[in-house]
Amino acid sequence: MAIKTQHKPRQKDYSFDLQKVFNSIVSVQSNIPGDAFTAPVLGTERGGNGIVIKDNGIVLTIGYLVTEAETIWLTDHTGAAVQGHVLGYDQESGLGLIQALGKLNAEVVPIGTSSSLKEADKVVVAGFGGQKNSVSAEVIAVREFAGYWEYLLDEAIFTSPAHPNWGGTGLIGGDGELLGVGSLFIQHETVGDEIVDGNMVVPIDLLAPIIDDLLTMGRPNKKARPWLGLFGAESEGAVVVAALTEGGPAHDADVEVGDIVRAVAGNEIGSLADFFRNIWSIGPAGVEVPLLIERDGEVLEIYISSVARSDMLKGPRLH
Repeated sequence: MAIKTQHKPRQKDYSFDLQKVFNSIVSVQSNIPGDAFTAPVLGTERGGNGIVIKDNGIVLTIGYLVTEAETIWLTDHTGAAVQGHVLGYDQESGLGLIQALGKLNAEVVPIGTSSSLKEADKVVVAGFGGQKNSVSAEVIAVREFAGYWEYLLDEAIFTSPAHPNWGGTGLIGGDGELLGVGSLFIQHETVGDEIVDGNMVVPIDLLAPIIDDLLTMGRPNKKARPWLGLFGAESEGAVVVAALTEGGPAHDADVEVGDIVRAVAGNEIGSLADFFRNIWSIGPAGVEVPLLIERDGEVLEIYISSVARSDMLKGPRLH
């Protein structure tokens, strides 16, 4: 899907070489087994973008494109395709690394510092396919983001207009440096109550502390966070159970859809961010998580034996 003319980046508006940036973006196509844990939600055929960050064929992308992938194909700007292999995935940031198993005809994009970004900064959201598949955008917010799937970023980047194939796009700043990786489509409410379409981008600053671990171990070298398999939604200052992973810890502990979470380990909960932070503060995966919930006017205490989410996933296929 090509971008409307007024949203295409133009070389005259930038001091860096746009073509070099476009040449660093590859297409990522992955196939996932039908019995994979993430297949029912994310599908078995996934497509998006990746950014070449090292000259030995290391590609940075958003992790959901390649989680539990059986096969991965990367296509560079010349149309040449090579197979890829998942090197690592970080559950906390959502970032993933792929190793190209053949030669990519691609540039390497320099990595910048996303903490320098502020509202109204002009950026390029670069997708595979060059100018016609990239967006000239603006930062509309840098703020906390809580995702119902037990995911939290302290300072997510929000841009507008939206890129139609946002997954794994490269957020490029005014100096031509990579500042983030595209993750989600969002609708953002502006100060004037106007709703604008945009993207949520994972800040590139989250990569530096974990990249060596991802390259050598496939994951960050620390204990995993506790995971409950509970999908929460905020409603009138409370967290409501919107869905449950069948066979997940919360489901097995008899939590029900519609339950209202009032407290975690004695701490009152008013938002998804409160909910996640209180769970994660108890201890690593495997810890018992006490929830105080309200169900049909009755208050119940439920204890959930947490697990590491990664334990539910298929490992990368070895070549």
